[in-house]
Amino acid sequence: MSSVVIKPLITEKSMNDVTHGKYSFIVAKDSTKAAIKSAIKAQFNVTVISIATTVQKGKTQRVGVRRVEVGKSAFKKATVTVKKGEKIGIFEPGGGEEPKEKK
Repeated sequence: MSSVVIKPLITEKSMNDVTHGKYSFIVAKDSTKAAIKSAIKAQFNVTVISIATTVQKGKTQRVGVRRVEVGKSAFKKATVTVKKGEKIGIFEPGGGEEPKEKK
């Protein structure tokens, strides 16, 4: 299950979608929507309403003094919509940890 979801996708656009209950993840290229849904449900204990997947094309980037072109690999992105009122803690400021009380 954990090999389906590789890591969360933290960008400015994805953080704006968090306010609408949409969370973005980089997932394995061969994963299906059903597998992504069950992995998110098991890992974060939320109710998944819908999933949208896209395959982002690999791009080239110029690096180094000689400006050599290096290819970035393609990846699959899944945007998961959760039930209203539910949240995934890793997208919240502080990484989902509970605030500590001061003594």
